[in-house]
Amino acid sequence: MAKSLALAGVALLVLTACAEDNPARRGWLPGDRDTTSNTPEITDLWVNSWIAALAVGVLTWGLMLWCMVAYRRRKGETGYPRQLAYNIPLEIMYTLVPLVMVAVFFFYTDQVQRSIDEPYENPDMTIEVYGKQWSWDWNYTYTAANGTEYEVYDTGVQAHLTGEEGVRETLPTIYLPVDHDITFELKSRDVIHSFWVPAFLQKRDMIPGRTNYIYLNPQETGVFDGKCAELCGEYHSEMLFNVAVVEEEEFTQYLDGLNEGHLGDEYNRNPNLHDSDVLTGGDD
Repeated sequence: MAKSLALAGVALLVLTACAEDNPARRGWLPGDRDTTSNTPEITDLWVNSWIAALAVGVLTWGLMLWCMVAYRRRKGETGYPRQLAYNIPLEIMYTLVPLVMVAVFFFYTDQVQRSIDEPYENPDMTIEVYGKQWSWDWNYTYTAANGTEYEVYDTGVQAHLTGEEGVRETLPTIYLPVDHDITFELKSRDVIHSFWVPAFLQKRDMIPGRTNYIYLNPQETGVFDGKCAELCGEYHSEMLFNVAVVEEEEFTQYLDGLNEGHLGDEYNRNPNLHDSDVLTGGDD
């Protein structure tokens, strides 16, 4: 047993060292509070939910141990202790307490979800992201501080994971300007995908014929890992990307090097499928 615990401890240290430079997880928290405008609320919900769950767990474990000790069979006793068919006060408590807990969790979860899903009336930038087997396309719509208007696009190719170092630098990269209100329009060209940037603490499905949205303001510069979080086929594990949050000057320089235009639904597997078809049961 001691040997197993020691090996587990060594493995944990090694994994922690490997993840030291990964901003997706810092310490015991799921991410950095300052990564985006939404991460403080999400982190508080996460931490407080765990505190509540731990408190319930400690209370439950304590009551279980107390019952095991207080009602154990003593020396010289035989048979079972006195059995109770029912206890109305206890049964009421066992019913009301979980209902109250679920209601409280629901209330705070709903508050946070409504807050982070509140659309921007006038976002600084809109980026339309298409998931496809097994990479990404994105269209940028942005007006720079100097008044220059951009309608440009970029397209990525599938990552080929060979186990060698340096693959991350070759991944498709989405560029975002720091401290700007950004609306993500998430779509799929073929099957269901899921857009996930772990450091942003947000993930949303990309469904054929439907547009989903993420609204956030990135507040920390750096390069963050992104991936598809929905099993979407044979090479799902290679559907990776980077998110580079940079200053506006670097961002506009990047946009200057992209192709003008827009990659739309015409490149979908079924270009005739639209949002309304999902609700009305349109073509597959």
